[in-house]
Amino acid sequence: MGVKQHKPVTPTKRFEVSPDFKELTTSKPEKSLTQALRKTGGRNSHGHITMRRRGGGHKRRYRLVDFYRRDKAGDKATVLSVEYDPNRNARISLVQYEGGDKRYILWPEKLEVGATIEAGDEADIKVGNAMALRRIPPGEFIHNLELRKKAGGRIVRSAGMAAVIQAKDGDYAHVKLPSGEVRLIHLDCWATIGQLGNSERKSVKLGKAGRNRWLGRRPKVRGVAMNPVDHPHGGGEGKSGQGNPHPVSKWGWHTKGKRTRKPKKYSAKFIVKRRAK
Repeated sequence: MGVKQHKPVTPTKRFEVSPDFKELTTSKPEKSLTQALRKTGGRNSHGHITMRRRGGGHKRRYRLVDFYRRDKAGDKATVLSVEYDPNRNARISLVQYEGGDKRYILWPEKLEVGATIEAGDEADIKVGNAMALRRIPPGEFIHNLELRKKAGGRIVRSAGMAAVIQAKDGDYAHVKLPSGEVRLIHLDCWATIGQLGNSERKSVKLGKAGRNRWLGRRPKVRGVAMNPVDHPHGGGEGKSGQGNPHPVSKWGWHTKGKRTRKPKKYSAKFIVKRRAK
């Protein structure tokens, strides 16, 4: 697991930094655990663009990843492979349970092919095992963390991410998230031991615009390059910045620091410390 640089045989290769994929053990997914993924191009059911700069991209199939794992409590599984998932930046592992059932899970670092993993109250404290927070000692790296009991893993699912239990108080654990936020999470919520793999993803440089198009990302046009009818920053003679106005979006919303989400009252009371700015 790491990154590689290329010989500068073309202008784009000079700056490109790509994953080496050394951790992967197979190139084809388990077909029974995939399904078709239809593209929207950023459009809603009326055909109107509701999310700009989306479209194109390579064809993908969606991998059905098991974020729940409670229904397999007590069953042991063997890791069959480590695979690439085009729909997320983390790697996934194919595991097979004793009854023959196969599932995909998120792949944590140091989980090797052939290893045995387990979920439930009887599971050991080792990488890849899933259990309730009340059984996990403070200081352990965890991922795929539930926010509510029996809701399945919701947070800490990106490549290289891990949360840490700082302390336990009553029915709640103080969990430090990768953002720096400390949140109260019930001890009956489940998490998986370990830090997620592909931690070098932040070092990747695409190298050329074409790789962005392969990912389904279309070009972004600056507001000052548009006409007044299209953007508040548009117009002017020559190269104009419109007198250095406060940066706004196409619809006039301030784009630097203005909060656009309504606070969730039920969620805010569980935040012990806000994330670092």
